[in-house]
Amino acid sequence: MALLNHFNDTVTTAQHETPADMRAAIRQVLSALGSIVLDKSRQLQLALACVLAGGHLLLQDLPGMGKTTLAESLARVLGLQYRRVQFTSDMLPADILGLSIFNTQTQQFDFRAGPIFTQILLADEINRSSPRTQSALLEAMEEHQVSQDGITRALPEPFFVIATQNPAQQSGVYPLPESQLDRFLMCLSLGYPSAQAERDLLLGVDRRQLLAQLQPILNAQTLLEWKKHVGQVYLSTPVLDYLQRLVAKTRESQRHIGLSTRGLLALRMATQAYALVQGRLFATPEDVQAVFVAVSDHRLGAGFTPEGGAITPAQLILNTVPTLL
Repeated sequence: MALLNHFNDTVTTAQHETPADMRAAIRQVLSALGSIVLDKSRQLQLALACVLAGGHLLLQDLPGMGKTTLAESLARVLGLQYRRVQFTSDMLPADILGLSIFNTQTQQFDFRAGPIFTQILLADEINRSSPRTQSALLEAMEEHQVSQDGITRALPEPFFVIATQNPAQQSGVYPLPESQLDRFLMCLSLGYPSAQAERDLLLGVDRRQLLAQLQPILNAQTLLEWKKHVGQVYLSTPVLDYLQRLVAKTRESQRHIGLSTRGLLALRMATQAYALVQGRLFATPEDVQAVFVAVSDHRLGAGFTPEGGAITPAQLILNTVPTLL
């Protein structure tokens, strides 16, 4: 109880809310996304928080569940450059990064930039490509740059990778290694829509037509300004304690890999970004709980896919670790 009182005292002395224009714009962004991707408000809030935190997003689900639609909707609403790459088993790293071609007129090599030189890259069905091609994204995701032919080239800012992958049980997939999974801030699954959402889809306008009509609400400069606010979201001592207890619990089990220090920092950043999406400049334990599964499960076991509604490792940890001591 003393910790809870301390938490309440600290947030009453801090800036409680984000600027009114930012709150209104966040609601507008979520509303626009919700008009395309129906009945998935939690996933939309998490996806927006992932972008605001500057992280990369992994969407894992069955084909045809709206993963590509969500990625393109985000790009359009945020007003960012967007490229889509369909990953296949015969794809090479140069197909993503670009390559140098000899110019017979100048007698020099000219670099032809690949699709990765954009602000949002949709890596569709990333686990259908070979590990060599998957690893070509590692430097770009971590350093926001590409090294090719001994030259390092910076990527546009902001830069995000939204990757989709099919379940590991399907044929022709190459599971992402732990090192690459760790580069994704969050992993989300949309799942089947509700019966009402499916009826609306049956009776409504085709999503591709609605996507074409979607207008930008933000732009790259505004998004970069918003990202600065994420680091300003206040984390009280009880919230920090809660973060550390959750991460410590992941390291106790012999069944999966515990969260690394990078995983802890990712959880902190995601918590701050989610609080910002909720219109606050302070985080609560509920914000931690909202992002914990999305941030943790793909790090706790590569390729883990719950079956039959089975509880995931991160959900089990949430159920066993108390919010306050």
